[in-house]
Amino acid sequence: MPITGINPNAAASAYSNSQSITGQGQVTDITKNIKGLASEIASPGQSEAPSFADFMAKNIQQSVQTMKGGEEMAAKAVTGDADVTDVVQAVTSAELTLQTVVGVRDRMISAYQEIMRMPI
Repeated sequence: MPITGINPNAAASAYSNSQSITGQGQVTDITKNIKGLASEIASPGQSEAPSFADFMAKNIQQSVQTMKGGEEMAAKAVTGDADVTDVVQAVTSAELTLQTVVGVRDRMISAYQEIMRMPI
């Protein structure tokens, strides 16, 4: 069943733009956040360093916002209010975010299991 109402050139452009999204921007952003936290910890005159829990809470909130943005763009695509390129970029970003969150969760569970196997 053919899909009507979609410009093939716009779809091809969206696909080619999605191929250039590698996730490097998000990795760079996370690296900057980590380096920023390290400099905050090392700076003299600060009474309390940010905790790991604060760092994780902030990044989880950013992940939730990215996922919501992807859902909103998908809903706009269904109604025809969004450009195909924007939809593909938002959904790809949400997918990458979900993969990152699942990877971090798996690593944390594996670390917890390793700690539980340690002899006392």
